[in-house]
Amino acid sequence: METAAAKIKKTLLFGGDLLILYLSFWLALYLRYGFDFEHIKPSFSNQHFFPFTIIFLVWLLVFYIIGLYDLNIARNNLAFYSTLVKALLINTAIAVSFFYFIAYFGITPKTILFLGIIIFVMFLISWRQIFNRLLVSPALLNNLLIIGEAEEIKELTDHIKENPQLGFNIKRIVKPKDIELIFNLTECLVQDNIQTVVTAINPHKNGKLVKNLYHCLPLNIAFYDLPTFYEKIAGKVPISAIEEIWFLENLMQEKKDFYETTKRFLDIFYALIIGIITLPLYPLVALAIKIDSRGPVFYKQKRVGANNQIFNIYKFRSMVENAEKDGAQWARAKDHRVTKIGRLLRMARIDELPQLYNVLRGDMSSVGPRPERPEFVFGVNLQRKIPFYQIRHLVKPGLTGWAQINFEYGASLEDSIEKLEYDLYYIKNRSFILDLGIILRTIKIVLSGGGR
Repeated sequence: METAAAKIKKTLLFGGDLLILYLSFWLALYLRYGFDFEHIKPSFSNQHFFPFTIIFLVWLLVFYIIGLYDLNIARNNLAFYSTLVKALLINTAIAVSFFYFIAYFGITPKTILFLGIIIFVMFLISWRQIFNRLLVSPALLNNLLIIGEAEEIKELTDHIKENPQLGFNIKRIVKPKDIELIFNLTECLVQDNIQTVVTAINPHKNGKLVKNLYHCLPLNIAFYDLPTFYEKIAGKVPISAIEEIWFLENLMQEKKDFYETTKRFLDIFYALIIGIITLPLYPLVALAIKIDSRGPVFYKQKRVGANNQIFNIYKFRSMVENAEKDGAQWARAKDHRVTKIGRLLRMARIDELPQLYNVLRGDMSSVGPRPERPEFVFGVNLQRKIPFYQIRHLVKPGLTGWAQINFEYGASLEDSIEKLEYDLYYIKNRSFILDLGIILRTIKIVLSGGGR
């Protein structure tokens, strides 16, 4: 759940890119036809507008997948420009393929296409530089006052300081013992030009804080409790800062009935389509696995699903035979048990294709928390050691999930805690839009070679 300011920034960014695309196209037409409007108008309306619009939409989708609408990378640094160059190269290849290999629309706009690309690149780089600078401009930062003294506050302040493009400036932190010294919070907020107040203290348990906040209503200040603001900024729910009442207020299952029912139909549709498309890969994958190492082609493993139901998950084998002869082990980023072919299968997520069968059966969904092994849930007893761990089993596990695209490996109790924080964020905010975003970011990870 993003802040309203973040949504506005992304909308502005998207709108600016779209405007530049059409502006570049118009300028390319003018340059091509020597500013002769009588030639430009029919060419624009009859031949070029519709096919170029298709290309523009595809380009914007590529921008989204590769991360150019992620405010976390909106900085004028090497990482940002590297991402931008990759996106531009991919989009150029798509446009050339579209017009010269598909040729459905009967046009091969050499001059217009390449003039448009050159103009677009110049405008886009300039626009993105200006936008990125505006994001960190002190005049446009949202001044923040934080009340409280919790570990999550330190994590939050570090995250904000490391990511000024998020648009916040921590103006003041008030410790609990200092609240009594603030006789006029309104005056303090006006003096520091505060737009947002975040409190780690429950206002219901502090009468003076309630009175101070009440008198600040005319200032139109945005007010958040710590868990809500932390969730908006970090994309996860801090489990050490919430209590049981949080779940009663945020996880009312009846609100998601339409979503869950529709998602089940979509899961079946996706599983059938992807299954049919990828079926020709199965013999090739099976042959590669057999040549590479001894053992079966397929591998099944017990996992914990919705409502603690145990089911068998199916995968292409990516580890050596008898990889767990000494018992269950956490998966790690550089696991010596993974075979050479298995490493390639994992990078491309091909090893998980048989899980489409689990989706069709209803054991899993396309998006959701990754299913954990019963040896860890019950054996290591994550449900007892980690507060609220059982909540992740309220929904079906998924082929991919919010935790997987933000925090890939869970090789310890501490890692499981952080993964749970991401899972709780997803369970609370799950929607078709969030699911689509997770799927697109998963595609980006796979294409960039960032698989397991």
